[in-house]
Amino acid sequence: MSLELFNQLEQKVTDTVDALEMMKLENEELRGENAKLKEEREEWERRLNSLLSKFDSLETTSAS
Repeated sequence: MSLELFNQLEQKVTDTVDALEMMKLENEELRGENAKLKEEREEWERRLNSLLSKFDSLETTSAS
């Protein structure tokens, strides 16, 4: 294998390793964002269920 081919291979391996590291960092960032969004969704669901329960209790009280 010529030195030029070896240098090209080495550069491609280095570029691939760098790209993988960047993807790992992005993946960690996206996981954190996803966890935050899940927490926000759960909070909205909890609040919505609380409001729906209040409406249900109003309907029950009004029907009585």
